[in-house]
Amino acid sequence: MTQPAPTRRGMPEKRAAIVRAARTVFGREGFTRCSVDAIAAEAGVSKRTVYNHFTDKEQLFQTVILEGATEVAEDHARIADRHFRKVVDLRADLVDFAMDRVAGLSSFAEHWALVRTIESEATHINPAVLEAWQEAGPRESHRELTRRIGELAERGLLDVEDAGRAAGHFNQLAFMAVAQLTFYGALPVPGAEAAEIVSSGVDAFLKIYRPAA
Repeated sequence: MTQPAPTRRGMPEKRAAIVRAARTVFGREGFTRCSVDAIAAEAGVSKRTVYNHFTDKEQLFQTVILEGATEVAEDHARIADRHFRKVVDLRADLVDFAMDRVAGLSSFAEHWALVRTIESEATHINPAVLEAWQEAGPRESHRELTRRIGELAERGLLDVEDAGRAAGHFNQLAFMAVAQLTFYGALPVPGAEAAEIVSSGVDAFLKIYRPAA
């Protein structure tokens, strides 16, 4: 994995501007096509200033995708806490939880543009960078959902032998079904259609994991 470049003191604003610009340009042009010149122009700084903060394009890309992955994973944890802290109606709470995650496709649009880049250009990205991104984002979200599914099982609301596997099923049925349909938010889908997909996914999940009456 690329190591961080030394950063000059007193320049946090420029570094933040570079990261914001990189998030935009990488999401728009992809990793391979994107140039440091384009990022510098977007940030309103010189190319030399970019290299004062980051060793190379790969290290900047790594910084951007890890920050985005962490932000989204933290948002998923907040959503889970809001919906699962006190479950009143299991189906309704699961649907609302999944719909809030789907809403993140819009509220974190630049992050999901980077996810499209990662998926389409994975063979051109350092495997160590991909591994770090997986750990900070997708796996962290999965661990949080696994914990929540396990808690629901302990409370007798779900019949689950493997909470991690159940979490994967829920994610595929009630979130990824919308995410993949829209190419992670790139293509709009009517709210009613998204709600129907999520509701159907939750129903399928509960058909598998709801305790027998």
